[in-house]
Amino acid sequence: MSRYRYGAYEDGPDPLAPPYDVRDALDALGDSVLEGTRPEDALREMLRRGLPGARGRRGLDDLLRQVRERRRALRERGRLDGTLEEVRRLLDTAIGQERAELFPDPGDDARLREAELETLPDDTAQAVRRLSDYDWRSDAARETFQQLRDLLRDDVLDAQFQGMKQALQSQDPRAVQRVKDMMAALNGMLDRDARGEHTQRDFEEFMREYGDFFPDDPRDLEELVDSLARRAAATDRLLASLSPEQRAELADLMRQAMQDAGLAMEMTRLGDALRARRPDLGWGRPEQMTGDAPLGVGDATTALAELADLAGLEEALGQDYPGARLDDIDEDAVRRALGRRAVDDLAELRRIEAELERQGYLERDRGRLELTPKAVRRLGETALRRVFSQLAAGRQGDHDQRDAGQAGELTGSSRPWRFGDEQPLDVVRTVGNAITRSAMEAVPAAGPAGAPAPVVRLHVDDFEVHETERRTAAAVCLLVDLSYSMVLRGAWAVAKQTTLALHTLVTSRYPQDAIKIIGFSNYARELHPTEMAGLEWDMVQGTNLHHALMIAGRHLDRHPDFEPIVLVVTDGEPTAHLRPDGRSWFDYPPSADTLVLTMAEVDRMTRRGAGLNFFMLADDRRLVSFVEEVARRNGGRVFAPDAQRLGEYVVSDYLRVRRGRRR
Repeated sequence: MSRYRYGAYEDGPDPLAPPYDVRDALDALGDSVLEGTRPEDALREMLRRGLPGARGRRGLDDLLRQVRERRRALRERGRLDGTLEEVRRLLDTAIGQERAELFPDPGDDARLREAELETLPDDTAQAVRRLSDYDWRSDAARETFQQLRDLLRDDVLDAQFQGMKQALQSQDPRAVQRVKDMMAALNGMLDRDARGEHTQRDFEEFMREYGDFFPDDPRDLEELVDSLARRAAATDRLLASLSPEQRAELADLMRQAMQDAGLAMEMTRLGDALRARRPDLGWGRPEQMTGDAPLGVGDATTALAELADLAGLEEALGQDYPGARLDDIDEDAVRRALGRRAVDDLAELRRIEAELERQGYLERDRGRLELTPKAVRRLGETALRRVFSQLAAGRQGDHDQRDAGQAGELTGSSRPWRFGDEQPLDVVRTVGNAITRSAMEAVPAAGPAGAPAPVVRLHVDDFEVHETERRTAAAVCLLVDLSYSMVLRGAWAVAKQTTLALHTLVTSRYPQDAIKIIGFSNYARELHPTEMAGLEWDMVQGTNLHHALMIAGRHLDRHPDFEPIVLVVTDGEPTAHLRPDGRSWFDYPPSADTLVLTMAEVDRMTRRGAGLNFFMLADDRRLVSFVEEVARRNGGRVFAPDAQRLGEYVVSDYLRVRRGRRR
């Protein structure tokens, strides 16, 4: 029998997981917008933090932290002079082996050779150059010196072509010749491309012949050039990171290795072509490595190439430059540096940004990102849901509207349905009418025994609806203080959430009501929900309740048959009023004119039968005194809620007043 082993799915996102709900991201975005953040900045902040919800993805900050940790680990991986150290070790070993061979020989030739070894220069590269033509007496020394030369050749080629060392260390005698042929073909292909004669077919033929030298499997010449240029630039940074003496020695050794292999000219051509094509890769920029382990040229080049990738990735993930977008982040660089899971996280961040626009929650207006009315409705629903979740059980809990439209309480009678009726259907009377009509239309002669009963079909004239009492509509005014003190007291976002929650409640559960949102600071003005969601505060002086009550009064006068409901949210007493010329006048402490004119509007509200319910967000002595006087003259109620419970108080009071009016 076959055996199967099961484990976690690791090849990307879970294919069976439900799709990400973009509304959760919108709610998180909306919280920042209601705090006063611009939608574009709020979106950027959400992408930095990551997505909310059970399937939340890591944000840019998490990916950025991983990149920085990876850079630190790479810097601590080793030091860059490993090849020089290994060459010196092999050189000393070869010289020691040669001396051991010469010491027992009493002849003059042996003494001359010893003298030549004694006069070798301290510079490793020059010593290697001097010994390149030396006739070794010791077979072991000759083998060690050849090992040194092979090391240089392999490391230099590995620095340019990742994985080349493994190919050259194979026992294939044609390996070096294949490298020569590959480099000649590569330079020829680059020359043809510079003349505009290169084709994709040329590249595919090149890869069929020499693809084993390129383990990253580039798809076209541009990808191949990018890979080779990154390593060439990393080799250049390796030399720039060494001391001047080390740099001169290693550069000389690398030139010798290429000359000995017959590759010097082709390598120079390739390096010049890559530098010309990609001058943006930071050629010659030094890098600090702090590790203790010596790294060969190939390994050091790989580390420096990765460090360069991480530096670019860190800048892209930071998104701190003008016009930054998630599309600027190189997905291949993310995969190389952080793995597949990070690519999935990035893809999810990109998708949610696009989905918010595609599904109509965000739109760009003259280059600025703005919330759409659809998004504001969603924020209002969320704010209302949060308010209801705060209400204590057994109080006004979940206020589902079970009799939609204009219908009220049932009277017990019914009437024929007319087009446009929204009253509930009287099913019993409707079916009874259909049966009666069908019986009257049936043929009097009895049918054969066992014949099926006639089918009852509903006709439009059969339908009847329940009669209901007319439900009283309400004219609702919510007056919200927009002065800068609301920001200072931390009530700005709560006031906006409360406004959206009440507006959503009225328009969705009580559509027959007419609601007006009025914001006031030095002046008062009507606010639409879309405007309220993205409203930014103004550092102006004045709490012009006088002007706000005037606008509210006009709204009530336009609906004389509606029950008036006026709710006022403020954290300070009136300090401004509207002058006859239409200009605002501010004075603190409040002037007598401000108080007299404001109280005059309160008295007009009282004559309209509109009670003023105040929600105080501060316990200032002047404010308390003012609202107590309003309550005495108007008969309204005064609340002093905690700012975080403002929505609960306002919505509950609206429902209480409305239900009381209906009864």
